[in-house]
Amino acid sequence: MPTLGVNIDHVATIRQARRTVEPDPIGAAVLAELAGADGITVHLREDRRHIQDRDVKLLRQTVRTHLNLEMAATDEMVQIALELRPDYVTLVPERREEITTEGGLDVNSQLDRMKQVVGSLQDQGIPVSLFIDANEAQIQAAASTQALFIELHTGSYAEVKDEQSQSAELAILAAGCEQALASGLRVNAGHGLTYWNVYPVACLNGMEELNIGHSIISRAVLVGMERAIREMKQAIRGEL
Repeated sequence: MPTLGVNIDHVATIRQARRTVEPDPIGAAVLAELAGADGITVHLREDRRHIQDRDVKLLRQTVRTHLNLEMAATDEMVQIALELRPDYVTLVPERREEITTEGGLDVNSQLDRMKQVVGSLQDQGIPVSLFIDANEAQIQAAASTQALFIELHTGSYAEVKDEQSQSAELAILAAGCEQALASGLRVNAGHGLTYWNVYPVACLNGMEELNIGHSIISRAVLVGMERAIREMKQAIRGEL
């Protein structure tokens, strides 16, 4: 079964709603790890709408599992990553007007830039993952950048309502996993995964890590971080 990376962005979202000091994402990361999280994920956005620069610096000093920094492929973020040295970086698309990340990164249309960014980071010992749709052309392009990982965007799978559509989307993800593995890529996945839909994705061949945030933090508000993470790990194993 894949490991669980817990995205704590929404802890910072609650804090930033009042521009105050709580709840503290660093405290949330500590609790998440104590509860069994295998990694901590944060997205440092250009507009700093939730996670702040101070947060990522403190997380780098605090996280004991691994720290996954999600970021856009901009010069500013590359410089931050090189200074911060997270355990790995996930390159994601980013638009100011979006509520959350919408779709995967279009690697194919900006291949030279992606190769440059991936090379800049991996040459300094920071593994890179590309957040992409399970699309044949995008997976092929991702492989050509020499990135070590891809993270398959599971939003389309998570958003469908009927069983037939969900099966069709799952088949697309499964084919993407197979293509990625054949291309020498390691595979993670995330976006929109919940306690009720995560198990089929966890069972996909080669799946290494699932990055999940909103569903866990939403449950943690009601039942606490420890229980929310314990139950997500049960769901990943098909035990919930």
